[in-house]
Amino acid sequence: MTAEERPNANNDKDTVAEALGTTGDTFGNGNVIDNRQENSNHESLKYSLLGPSLTKAGQDLVDQSKVSEIIYSTSKGSKFFNREEAKDKVLTAKIEQILAKKRHLETLDLSHELRAADNLVAQLELSRDLTQHIVHIDCDAFYAAVELLDRPELEDVPFAVGGGVLTTCNYIARRFGCRSGMAGFVAKKLCPELVLLPLNFDKYNAKAAEVREVLAEYDARFESASIDEAYLNITEYCASHGMEPAEVVAQLRSEVQERTHITVSAGIAANAKLAKICSNLKKPNGQFVLPRNRAAIMEFMRDLPCRKVNGVGRVFERELTSVGIKTCGDIYPQRQFLSRLFGEKAYEFLLRCYLGLGRTNVQPAEEYERKSVGTESTFRDMDNPTELREKLRRTAEELEKDMRRAQCKGRTLCLKVKLHTYEVLTRQVVLPRAVYLADDLYNNALPMLAKLEQDIPGIKLRLMGLRCTHLVSTKKPDTMAFFGLKPRRSESRDTEHTSALGGRKETTADPEGDGEWEQWPEDMLDGGHGGDEIVSADPSGVKEEVQTSGGNGDSRSPHHKHGKEILPNPRKGDQVVATTSAEEWWDCPICSRPQSANERQFNEHIDLCLSRQTIRDTVQQDAATTGVAQPSPRSRAATPDPKRSGKEKKRGRPAAAVAATDPRQKKLCF
Repeated sequence: MTAEERPNANNDKDTVAEALGTTGDTFGNGNVIDNRQENSNHESLKYSLLGPSLTKAGQDLVDQSKVSEIIYSTSKGSKFFNREEAKDKVLTAKIEQILAKKRHLETLDLSHELRAADNLVAQLELSRDLTQHIVHIDCDAFYAAVELLDRPELEDVPFAVGGGVLTTCNYIARRFGCRSGMAGFVAKKLCPELVLLPLNFDKYNAKAAEVREVLAEYDARFESASIDEAYLNITEYCASHGMEPAEVVAQLRSEVQERTHITVSAGIAANAKLAKICSNLKKPNGQFVLPRNRAAIMEFMRDLPCRKVNGVGRVFERELTSVGIKTCGDIYPQRQFLSRLFGEKAYEFLLRCYLGLGRTNVQPAEEYERKSVGTESTFRDMDNPTELREKLRRTAEELEKDMRRAQCKGRTLCLKVKLHTYEVLTRQVVLPRAVYLADDLYNNALPMLAKLEQDIPGIKLRLMGLRCTHLVSTKKPDTMAFFGLKPRRSESRDTEHTSALGGRKETTADPEGDGEWEQWPEDMLDGGHGGDEIVSADPSGVKEEVQTSGGNGDSRSPHHKHGKEILPNPRKGDQVVATTSAEEWWDCPICSRPQSANERQFNEHIDLCLSRQTIRDTVQQDAATTGVAQPSPRSRAATPDPKRSGKEKKRGRPAAAVAATDPRQKKLCF
């Protein structure tokens, strides 16, 4: 990074040049003994500075103590370091409280908590599903693998993709301790020979589409977790082809490599949580099968470090370690303390980890109910009130675009800011009505920003974001689908484009995706001018969003993202029917209405019709047992309303009949 690209370039402690020339024993007053004593008191901080990607594949043989020392020495004295140090002290105090509470609990009779834990374990055990074959597919060093196709001379050279922050690196670079999310200058300190390549999301998206084409052949309803990973349910495929899961996945991986020239690793297990863990065990270009039986799962989880489980990060790992829980097998002996120490949600989560339980439903990501829509950006330290309001206006405009794409409004608006000291503050307001327009978002967020300026004189920000929750859908209902008929075709519903390789049409989401993800500067994407754009990198490897500090959002490249965008699954070629060709229809045996000739949709419609018939029969049977005659739907009795003295007549059943039946049933009509 150049000095112009770095935030806070005027702060000597925060410049990269000074950071690279600083060591832990010579910083500050030069007292070597005092600094060594201080370093010994910062062991927990050093471990935290290793970052969230510590468990990345290829890190097992790396001397992490050396990596932590380099990160510690290069970042010491910066505002980020000071903030992390303060957070570490808060966490240390919290852990002391946890330990004190546990010592107190050990003196009490916890037989009731022990029985409750055993009952919950038994209850959770009943939910175990061992009937599915769930696969997690993860591309090996995806961005680096795609770049290697154009730069084969880098095959034996340590290289990474990214600039200020590494998005990924090849496995040679990982041997030196480099990993995704790490600051570029730290990676250079670990591996001076490291070659940095600029990002090119056009190539990555095109290659990801090729991989998805293969996945759709094995599970058309696969779940895309990010640009380079996905979940599949191959149970039906194995049954229809008479193949074992390991054979199917090996065939899938071979097809991906043959057609895309990149490798993928896979984990095969009974649920998504286990499959995710297993896919990381045989990287790169391997697969791991965890048998679908309880004994094998329990043995696998017993020695598994808690940090390997998705959902356990640096903070929770340290809290668990403090009470003696290092592996998932250590959870059970401590089960009577968990709810008191960590709360009910963490308590059940940990017991699920101990049992190796996870979800087995796999469906396209776009079918999940969205909980929130948000966007945020990082910029150089900003304290001018006018500039802050301009930034808030641009953020509101970006959020409006995302809300329009998501087709929803929000009832709660949240403002997120990060101070120049790396302290994060959030404020939210419940709106009188659901909104999505930029003017409404800005006008409701402005008082929250003004209140922060009043509470913190001279406030200086480096990040700002807006997020809407409690969403209300603005999608227009399909009346045909409501009545059980095939939904109408809508050319405006999705944006279709022709695949560059396959030549067929597939439905894709808006290329700009969600604005909440990381955005990268122009000079890294297209070789253009960086302008006011910066890369904000924490030395620990915590990636932050980057956005132009000026200009309008429409001119931004649609690929200023970090790969977390979720695109709809590609449709099989035999499902794409020309509009001029005649479509096949199946008549429903229950309602006789024509339905689309799709087996899955047809079965779902029949289930719905059967449910309606069951409800109708139940209502009629209930009326028969109470001796109330059901009125004919074509002729309803007209009964005078006693309150209206015969002036008007009220349709429906007699008052006595209505009172004799369940009042909720009178509104049912078929």
